[in-house]
Amino acid sequence: MTPTENALPTPPFGTLEELRLRKEQLSDAIEHDNEKIATIWGDLFRKKEDSSKGEYIATLVANSITAIDAFLLVRKLMKNYSGVLSLFGLGKGNTTKSKKKRR
Repeated sequence: MTPTENALPTPPFGTLEELRLRKEQLSDAIEHDNEKIATIWGDLFRKKEDSSKGEYIATLVANSITAIDAFLLVRKLMKNYSGVLSLFGLGKGNTTKSKKKRR
């Protein structure tokens, strides 16, 4: 949403009184928006209520499953695409230590 979509219409001002009235309208709109932002900001950092033991265990299990799933996905990708990594010097075939040739 652009600022012009949310703004009040701006009529041409003929007198100083019309300009002051418009200034008050805009000040009220800004104050209303500030209150709205303050409420949303406060909700963002509000401390969550204590969860029950069952909710704690359910969250722990869900996070554990997610971590295991991520580990298995990385393992599978490394196994299938290890040849691609060797192009960048990161694969199994490349080592950082120099090997001495046997005579």
